[in-house]
Amino acid sequence: MEQYKQEFIEFMIDCQVLKFGDFVTKSGRKTPFFVNTGFYRTGAQLRKLGEYYAKAIHDHFGLDFDVLFGPAYKGIPLTVAATIAISEQYGRDIRYCSNRKEVKDHGDRGILLGSPMGDGDRVVIIEDVTTAGTSIQETLPIIRAQGEVHPVGLVVSVDRMERGQGEKSALQEIQEVYGLQTTAIVTMAEVVEHLYNRPYKGKVIIDDALKTAIDAYYEQYGVRQGGYVHE
Repeated sequence: MEQYKQEFIEFMIDCQVLKFGDFVTKSGRKTPFFVNTGFYRTGAQLRKLGEYYAKAIHDHFGLDFDVLFGPAYKGIPLTVAATIAISEQYGRDIRYCSNRKEVKDHGDRGILLGSPMGDGDRVVIIEDVTTAGTSIQETLPIIRAQGEVHPVGLVVSVDRMERGQGEKSALQEIQEVYGLQTTAIVTMAEVVEHLYNRPYKGKVIIDDALKTAIDAYYEQYGVRQGGYVHE
């Protein structure tokens, strides 16, 4: 596993973004782990987060796109942080754009915040985490309503490696249904690989009991072919 991925997993732990316990996802699944990017709360944390996203975007998509789009609300700071990091690390001035939940009818009007999008623009979408792939169904119509815009990819911080609407993973379904390339900074398989029975700051975060709970969760919700474990 690349060094930056190991560092990102520990970064999520330090920021209390990645937690283990009893949670319920947006799609209604009871889960022993949860990723909440709302816990990135300081300038230093957001700067570092933007750098991790920028590396994942650069390594998977390159920089041949025009706009980074972050769906409201959590996508707004993500897209700002990532575009700043892309500018600083790679010298590429990508425009950022987000949507409003309510259309604004005065001043800077419309549903978009940040840069407008138009014909010919190539757009990468940035999100925190995708569980069942439901949020992309809301995001793509907003983007495509702006003209002959070309959504080319989706990047998330953590691939939960769960089934979407069928037997394939949510990210696989998004790629096949919408023609979007997808990538994540890390996968849950990499998280488990890095943390299982390995002390971090004097504490074992994923012990045998938690590993059993994670395995049981993936037995129910994981992708049938290959599960979540690295081959």
